[in-house]
Amino acid sequence: MNAQPPLSQLRPTSALPPLASPRAILLAGLGGAIATLTLVFLAQWSGLAFVMAPFGATCVLAFALPDSPLSQPRSIVGGHLIATTVGLAVGNLLGVSPWTMALAVGLAIALMLITRTTHAPAGADPLLVMLAMPDWWFLLTPVLSGALTLVAVAYAYHRITGRADYPRYWFC
Repeated sequence: MNAQPPLSQLRPTSALPPLASPRAILLAGLGGAIATLTLVFLAQWSGLAFVMAPFGATCVLAFALPDSPLSQPRSIVGGHLIATTVGLAVGNLLGVSPWTMALAVGLAIALMLITRTTHAPAGADPLLVMLAMPDWWFLLTPVLSGALTLVAVAYAYHRITGRADYPRYWFC
């Protein structure tokens, strides 16, 4: 007996989301580029780490979807801090294996939901830190310094471009 659903059940149930305006597309891309450039320049100027790969995905949310709960400062900063802490703790306490990597991602997701700091890009943080196994200073630089910088750039950028309603809320 064939356990696969018929092809008719695989059809989409709704249409694609509407295409953003050319202005919104340009502004989102420009905002992400400026935020990334700011992180790279701060890293070069200070000699400290400000950049990590998940911050690229954070830029997508902060500049393309600024109204999303996942794009708010509480989620950007809290999500990255929580997920990175989980990755460092699990890696240091239990070692790195496929099972502990899966455990760390699952715990990070659960803790972000419990603390209302869900930020999808932070889901990559436990994997990043478990593969690299940096020291605990990684929480300060690049995680906290970079996340706060991204929030500051997003705040200023949205003000300059006419979006005075970002963020919807800060940390409370």
